[in-house]
Amino acid sequence: MSADTLIADPRSRAQRRRDTEHRLTHDIDAWVASASADGAPYLVPLSFDWDGEALLMATPTDSPTGRNLAATRVARLGLGHTRDVSMIEGEVEVLEIDALPQERGDRFVARTGFDPRALATPYRWFRISPRRIQAWREENELPDRELMRDGRWLV
Repeated sequence: MSADTLIADPRSRAQRRRDTEHRLTHDIDAWVASASADGAPYLVPLSFDWDGEALLMATPTDSPTGRNLAATRVARLGLGHTRDVSMIEGEVEVLEIDALPQERGDRFVARTGFDPRALATPYRWFRISPRRIQAWREENELPDRELMRDGRWLV
């Protein structure tokens, strides 16, 4: 069987948006890329909860990711695997751990199974609002991979 027969036909942009929204609603973890002020990259997996507008994450205040997100206020997230990925660039809002309404924190815990509010290590919440979203599987989906620009869906 040739490699060509293994590659599915490209999805429409509308289908890619539906697939990305499904992933945001059902996935629990994402790869989070951040950078320090001097440009040193850092990549970690973090659990998240999607409320339809933003991804809520938590990480230690003093961790490289916590420091980077607080300083730069931007992040790049990867959902899925390399052959079916949704890439999200977002603006970061930093919230102290006790600043989030109880019910919002409880929702995060119910979804992720992780409660940063109960830990001795100081954590912060990071609310990431997507500004740009791209999604693709194979090379044949690289054209029109951009689904959101400037925080607005294109499809």
